[in-house]
Amino acid sequence: MIKLKADNLEKRFGRKTVFTDLSFETGTLVLGIAGANGSGKSTLLKCLAALLKPTSGSVKWTLNDHDIKRTDLKNYLGFAAPYIQLYEELTVRENLEFIQNVRSLSQQKPLSDLLEPLGAKKLLDNHFGELSTGQQQRIKLAAAIIHNPDILLLDEPGSNLDEAGKNIITSLVAQFKNSNRMVVIASNQQYELDHCHEIIELKN
Repeated sequence: MIKLKADNLEKRFGRKTVFTDLSFETGTLVLGIAGANGSGKSTLLKCLAALLKPTSGSVKWTLNDHDIKRTDLKNYLGFAAPYIQLYEELTVRENLEFIQNVRSLSQQKPLSDLLEPLGAKKLLDNHFGELSTGQQQRIKLAAAIIHNPDILLLDEPGSNLDEAGKNIITSLVAQFKNSNRMVVIASNQQYELDHCHEIIELKN
């Protein structure tokens, strides 16, 4: 069972306060973060992922009642977003093999098996920079789940995806939910928030 607790979170960039006094605790399997553009959804998601350090407050993840250390969180967590880029000059295969090596994955799932459910198996030997934005989004999803994480953070996951791609997101979320793993979706799109059991709405 995965639980997430945020206690009095605040994030400022210079004089700009993105959010303040933000506290919540949840063990829900699919959590939504909603809000208008510029409300701080992506910033909050990055704080939850330990990619950004809050100005004040704390984030605590637990798995089966054991705390996950901030330094170990990357081993448990996958993150996919339109602004996360892979190496354009490398092929999809080379990008994913690089990630496998960086993560020191001892049990490596065949890349074709990883990409097939995402409808991207045929893209293995294409250069990432030559792919369409929708195809790139599918590869970013593959990179996020390559280590079979317990927690998946998705920022606007349907961006640049066609209807088939959006159906893949639905299947991926269901897969995590059915295996008692957690998904956190940051979005202002209702069809993405419909996946969520609980929603945190950020307002000015």
